Amino acid sequence: MSANLRVPEHPVDTEPKASVRAVAARTRKKNIPVALLILVSPFLVAWLSLFLGAYGVSPGTVLRALGGLIVPGLNPSHAAESSIILDIRLPRVILAGLVGLSLSGSGVVLQGVFRNPLVDPFILGIPAGASLGCALSVGFLPGWPVQTMAFVFGMSAVGMTYGMAKTQGEVSRLPLILSGVIVSAFFTAMVSVIKFLVDPNKLQSIVFWLMGSFSLADWRQVRIAAVGVVLGLTPVVVMRWRLNIMSMGEDEARALGVHVKRDRFVFIFCTSLAVSLAVSVSGIIGWVGLMAPHLVRMLVGPDHRTLVPLSIAWGAAFMILADTIARNLTSFDVPVGIITALLGAPFFVFLMRRGGKESWGK
Repeated sequence: MSANLRVPEHPVDTEPKASVRAVAARTRKKNIPVALLILVSPFLVAWLSLFLGAYGVSPGTVLRALGGLIVPGLNPSHAAESSIILDIRLPRVILAGLVGLSLSGSGVVLQGVFRNPLVDPFILGIPAGASLGCALSVGFLPGWPVQTMAFVFGMSAVGMTYGMAKTQGEVSRLPLILSGVIVSAFFTAMVSVIKFLVDPNKLQSIVFWLMGSFSLADWRQVRIAAVGVVLGLTPVVVMRWRLNIMSMGEDEARALGVHVKRDRFVFIFCTSLAVSLAVSVSGIIGWVGLMAPHLVRMLVGPDHRTLVPLSIAWGAAFMILADTIARNLTSFDVPVGIITALLGAPFFVFLMRRGGKESWGK
């Protein structure tokens, strides 16, 4: 009987699996310093931003002002310096960080959901809807706050996009993207009509809001953006591991037990909520949701378990840095949306030349 037993000519080799695990472990260890640097970058950039501006403030003064929030006796001797730091710069820095992490976190999530590195948080028509809300508020409904109108119309644009893309009870990726383009075109046309009809003074306010700026930041706007971060990004961070499965394709995700339709709706709704609230307090600031996730992906790889939190951290740092440049570049306050656009275009030229097919998922 033993004579009938034949030894396989090609025995099963477990060494490749072991080598793959070893390579993955080495990669994770190599990425730890980079990940730690990205995680602390928002705090480092925010610290530098507090004493950079038209009115020079020393780091010691910033420390005393921040310490005064805990120990009143540590406040700076000059009330003007304390007011500049705590009432002007600090809420502006925090607001920029919250908006940046909302845009970047939403961008990396939607790129995973749609399996497309060119997707950004604005693909579903949010900026066009928010722009129409702003234009209506400034032009014809001054009694309604701009932030409220921008948020309502931004979420309405997402609802229209999702409803238009639903065919036979299903929402597929391609119809959703095409519906976002259609809704954006419609709302943009309506904004153009309002621009044509309003008087020049109101037109100036609309155009300035559309360029994106944190010049009017205050603690109320910080609270609004923080609500978007808590309600919109917390579920996304908890569920981020599912993006690794969804990135493999819908059939593979279903085979592994993931409810693709439900999870896609949750990801889209949560990111839309965060982006709509962020846009309502900052205006339209592009490129952040594209640049920050791409840069982090190039540094630490495509695993969403680490990619999502690191993209959130770097998005906050990048936005604070861009806003610091915007308010220190000239004697007047440059809209931060201009700075991100000027940085974004060269970055993608660099990405295409350096990354090749690997960076674009081909």
